[in-house]
Amino acid sequence: MDNILDVTQKLIEYSATIAVLGVSVSVMILLYRAIKGPTNPDRAVALDIIGINLMALAGIIAILLVTTKFNDVILLIGILLFIGTVALAKFLEKGVIIERDMD
Repeated sequence: MDNILDVTQKLIEYSATIAVLGVSVSVMILLYRAIKGPTNPDRAVALDIIGINLMALAGIIAILLVTTKFNDVILLIGILLFIGTVALAKFLEKGVIIERDMD
């Protein structure tokens, strides 16, 4: 029985390591796109996906550490990503985030 648990634990560690490497490569490619993107919407999408990759990294770390403490971090990142995406979309569309009409 201990042998099966050891094999399972090693499989989880190897899979998580491969996942971390894949997400890290994805973040590097997205950083290039966020900096050199041909248009501002491309940059916005790249930044959005970088945030999603950060959520994935927090989830992988939670699996490796066998804890549920990172669930709050994942939710917080998701909420901040949504607010940031809405603000960036409004800025790209109208040029301002907060409209100050004094009529």
